[in-house]
Amino acid sequence: MAEVFKIDDEVIDADQFVKLLKLTGRFESLIEDLVKEKLTSHAAKQQRLALSAEEVQERADQLRRVRGLHRAADMNRYLDSLGVTLDDFEAFITDMLYYEKVMQQVCDDAAIDEYFKLNSPKFDAIEVSHIMVDSEGQAKEISSILKEEPEAFEELVDEYSLADTRDSKGRIGRVLRGALPPEVEGKVFNAGQGDIIGPFATVGEKFFEIFRIDSKESASLTEGTREEVKRTLREQWLAAKAREHRVEVY
Repeated sequence: MAEVFKIDDEVIDADQFVKLLKLTGRFESLIEDLVKEKLTSHAAKQQRLALSAEEVQERADQLRRVRGLHRAADMNRYLDSLGVTLDDFEAFITDMLYYEKVMQQVCDDAAIDEYFKLNSPKFDAIEVSHIMVDSEGQAKEISSILKEEPEAFEELVDEYSLADTRDSKGRIGRVLRGALPPEVEGKVFNAGQGDIIGPFATVGEKFFEIFRIDSKESASLTEGTREEVKRTLREQWLAAKAREHRVEVY
């Protein structure tokens, strides 16, 4: 079994290293990233996506400069220290470029525009604040006060709210559809700016929340929205590709 590192007489081999990754919760995210890259590489090869020798060399040179490997001898020592060959390094570069090229196709401007056109309501946004308490009776009492004195919202946050947002006067900030509990979302997004609504039982009905709608924003294809659409398109494409293959993790 290959050794990964050693402290005095204690040797950590590859098997122990994988176990440590699993126990610390880092194994799943690492595997997920690697599977995504390999699925993309498979798709690129199936499409016969071309990479020129110049592209591969340019990216290799970029990585060498970033790592301070300016001479061939430096590069060779670096690869030897990792226990990888020049062919391994070139395969790594190739997979990286395949991923970028495929994702450029998946997330091109036409795909972004089409997805947004069909799903624009998903990108409606609101600015919202809340008060969270652990008693329904207290929540109803606070709600009654706010009906008479809506301007007291932030004062009541300071006095009663149990949420982490207490230090920011209850402000949750900008929220897209899908971020709030389903039983709350529809009512919050249908409320008007300045409205105070609730209380709602949330977090497994252990807490009760009152919301204030600070502002509303109709969906538009801003740079931030484009990035969100790209993320969604990538996830959907990768999920579809995963269903085409048998992926097994040991």
